[in-house]
Amino acid sequence: MIAKINNFEIDLSKPIDISIPLTNTDENPIAWYIAKPVIEPVVFGDWIGKVSEGKSSTNFNNIFFNPHGHGTHTECLGHITNDFYSINQSLKQFFFFAKLITVEPEEIGDDFVITKELIEKALSASTSLSMTALVIRTLPNQKEKKSRKYSNTNPPYLSEEAAVFIRESEIQHLLIDLPSVDKEHDEGKLLAHKAFWNVKDTHNLNSDARLNATITEMIYVPDEIEDGNYILNLQIASFENDASPSKPILYKI
Repeated sequence: MIAKINNFEIDLSKPIDISIPLTNTDENPIAWYIAKPVIEPVVFGDWIGKVSEGKSSTNFNNIFFNPHGHGTHTECLGHITNDFYSINQSLKQFFFFAKLITVEPEEIGDDFVITKELIEKALSASTSLSMTALVIRTLPNQKEKKSRKYSNTNPPYLSEEAAVFIRESEIQHLLIDLPSVDKEHDEGKLLAHKAFWNVKDTHNLNSDARLNATITEMIYVPDEIEDGNYILNLQIASFENDASPSKPILYKI
């Protein structure tokens, strides 16, 4: 099925899913020092909500997980603010012009950092198209990203200057294949989060904070997907929470 968006054609039959599935196995990625997700049938006395157990006509599971630590998720500025803001209220549109870029974080001291210069260079090398979403794939791009245990590994992160540059480039939706845009142990500074959302004080939100901007973390973009322009369909569950598990889908233009 071919759809036309602003005179650009996309083939809806060829989605490129860049989300990581959530499972209750050791293959599930984990960040932020938590255990793997739990998916298990409801139990009422002798009754078990699992068809294969022979006592139920349906599979009826409870799921316990953390959107920030267990896989692909999309978050709003409510992730860092004193007042409550939900992703369900912040994200009201779901199709965007997006640009996929690939960068290799720069080694700075003991860290690997995505700098402003790396983002500028990658964007300048790509085909020009007005965009509201930016998808960042980092190198090396091992398939192990889909099952990596990130806790206490000091993963690469985005510099504050890079986040400011992305914000000033009028990017509303930032997607990245890391567990966070910020350094794992940063004393709670959250410099990249604050810079991207333009949050100056998390307890007294400034009037020009970016209420409708989102950050999506822990995606995975396979090597065979080329850098360039795409249509992004950013799907979330309707959670009244600062974040939701999400399913970002790219369509080649």
